[in-house]
Amino acid sequence: MTLHSDPSRTEAAASAADSPDEGLRRSLGVNRRRFLSTCTAVAAGAVAAPVFGAAPALAQDQDRDHDHGGQVLVPPHKRGIILYTVRDATGRDPLSTDLPSGFREVFQQLARHGYRQVEFAGYRQHANAPGGANLETVEGARLLRSWLDEYGLRAQGNHGFIPPSWPLTTADLDTFKKHLEIANIIGMDHMGTGGDPTGSSYRADWDVAADKWNALGEIARREGIKLYTHNHDSAYGFLLDGGPLDDQGRPTRSSGIRKLEYFLRITDPRVVWLEMDIFWAHVAQYKFHTYTAHDGSTRRSVFDPAGLVARNNKRYPLFHAKDGVVSTTNGMGYEMVPFGTGVIDYTTFFSRVGQRNYHNPMIEDDNAPSATDPGQSLREAKIGYDNMAALRKRRH
Repeated sequence: MTLHSDPSRTEAAASAADSPDEGLRRSLGVNRRRFLSTCTAVAAGAVAAPVFGAAPALAQDQDRDHDHGGQVLVPPHKRGIILYTVRDATGRDPLSTDLPSGFREVFQQLARHGYRQVEFAGYRQHANAPGGANLETVEGARLLRSWLDEYGLRAQGNHGFIPPSWPLTTADLDTFKKHLEIANIIGMDHMGTGGDPTGSSYRADWDVAADKWNALGEIARREGIKLYTHNHDSAYGFLLDGGPLDDQGRPTRSSGIRKLEYFLRITDPRVVWLEMDIFWAHVAQYKFHTYTAHDGSTRRSVFDPAGLVARNNKRYPLFHAKDGVVSTTNGMGYEMVPFGTGVIDYTTFFSRVGQRNYHNPMIEDDNAPSATDPGQSLREAKIGYDNMAALRKRRH
């Protein structure tokens, strides 16, 4: 397997020359991504007239949490939320409720809570919300960008389209490029997925996944985007990479390296990035603590999520910050609860990984929406924000 090298100057020049805006971009002295974002932000102002009037940039006005003496663990401008947490709010019918509904009203409410960043989980909302049901278009991206700007929010990623094909089909490549264009219009530095690179435990499959992600990451880098993958617990289980073969010729034992640790080792750090879901990483710590070595012996190795990030800090620009209480019955060790109300030690985690002005923690609670309490998810989003804002370094 070969790591992808930097594109040649000739290739980069040819790609840039394809753009009709290249001359203007050069005259302004800005890169392609900044030029595109500037143009689309201006265009967005003509696309959507404000529904709520000339509202201030609410998140920018809410500097309630001053970073006295550098003790705040997550600075105000880095406090984010993935919109999957409030998916019921973006998806509800604005004609049938007085609660915030659709992207625009949800952005306004999140900004009031204090959030500065959001991570998308797709671009669909209720059909009766401004812009209609599907904003997964250039025009929809311009609307989203105008609303983010209106409320002082920054988009920082999306759990969106990663081509299922490999080698890439033409259709998948075109769709992937469309999503990169949308990400640039919205103003994202990162674009990713909610799934693991592969669901396999075998080294050969992770080798293939790494080749694919290196190639996709290179395409994304040429568009000014960092491509990231997101973990669940199984991705931090042990890789099967040796020992006796099974009846299908596959290895049955492990060297003790975990799957995503191997992926980190064999992917190009210039083009492939990761988002650690801290909850699922702690589930992996609970579940995957022993393995059968190549020689047949049983060995113990307890996963250290913060330690892995600290060793690969720049590879983890994003986190999912979700909390849990102890569970001895569900097989995972934890049950999800609103951020800051569980037992996962986020003070220690954020202190150990450091780089607080680099990492982007996104609050998430899969269980926040309620069938009987329609206001719950946004209410718990406020709880999560307040608890993240309250995190401070411990005094020694």
